[in-house]
Order: sequence, then C-alpha cells, then structure tokens
Amino acid sequence: MYWAVVKSMPSKSNDTLVHYLKRYPKNNTSKAYTKEVPESKKASLEYTIIKKLDNYVGLEIQLHTGRHHQIRAQLAAIGCPIKGDVKYGFDRSNPDGGIHLHARKLELLHPVTKAVLKIEAPTPKEVIWEAISKI
Repeated sequence: MYWAVVKSMPSKSNDTLVHYLKRYPKNNTSKAYTKEVPESKKASLEYTIIKKLDNYVGLEIQLHTGRHHQIRAQLAAIGCPIKGDVKYGFDRSNPDGGIHLHARKLELLHPVTKAVLKIEAPTPKEVIWEAISKI
C-alpha cells in the first residue's frame, strides 16, 4: 500500500482506476489510456482520500497490478499529479528533487511459517507528510 500527496481533489473520495499503460523508454515515462492501445498493458489500482489539507490531499493507494510508473501515470490521467512530479504534470519540483509518493505498508506470507508479515514504513520527516500521517 502506498501514500501519495496530490494538489487536486479527485472527483470521488475513493475509486478504482483502470487504464492501459504504454511505456515510452526514450523519456522513461508511461502514459495511461482509457482504451487499449498497441503495446499497452492493463493497469488497475484503488485509491481512497485519507486526509484533506489546505493545499493538498493525501491518498492511500492499493495496487492491483504493478506497472512502470503506474501510480504516477494513473493519478496524472485523472488530473491529480503527485506533488513534485514534474515528469507527470505537477507544476514544480520539490526542493529535494523527490516526489510525494511513499511505500507505506507491505504484507506478505512468510514462506516457511506461513505467518502474515506486516511491515510499515514511517513517513518522511517533512511537514506535509507529518500532517497526512495524523489521521
């Protein structure tokens, strides 16, 4: 599960996005299409708004597929580019050059014990992330 910070409010508080992603290696991007195009692969994710701030919105994202730049391309396709992600339509970069996308939780089955392992990563020490994490 991922968390992302976007500037624009999605049209729904939660939704499943299904697109067809085509990779463009020349500029290391992927583009999300609403219909299948040659060399595209189906991509699906669910998002939920977890926090509204004055200027940003925090989203929780659960991937159904794992495609190249999937979260970045699909959120940009619905008009919600990730904060700092100029490659996918955000208006300016973050001071550190990163984007506000965070791999928050990972759950997997232990191969031997079959116990469910849950790993949760703390958010970066930064004002917006700290505000988002207070839910």
